[in-house]
Amino acid sequence: MARVEILVTISSDQDIVVARQKGRSLALELGFSSGDATLIATAISELARNIVSYAGSGQIALKDVQGSTRVGITVAASDNGPGIPNVSQALRDGFSTSGSLGLGLPGVRRLMDEFEIVSKPGQGTNVVVKKWRP
Repeated sequence: MARVEILVTISSDQDIVVARQKGRSLALELGFSSGDATLIATAISELARNIVSYAGSGQIALKDVQGSTRVGITVAASDNGPGIPNVSQALRDGFSTSGSLGLGLPGVRRLMDEFEIVSKPGQGTNVVVKKWRP
């Protein structure tokens, strides 16, 4: 299968919907079940919502991943926003600086198989997650 890379600029609620739809479509193309495609779309929604809420704008990159014996999808969310001062605190269930339920990043970490975050105050945040097809 040819390598796929889809970039979605995120700056509004409509962009969140587009990123979610493109991620779900790519997951289904890669052979993920409908249930797993929905989990991937949910993770994309959470990451894109964080971009709109905290940074104002950024991007979501969707890519297929070919391992030696498996196929997966990578979702990379990046922005140049204010960054996260305390990443470990932001990854705790129930923690929120916006008054939300605080399920975003911890939820994304649970939904996906791999989770990596790099954030520097004043420089932005990059989150890369992967889901492997069973």
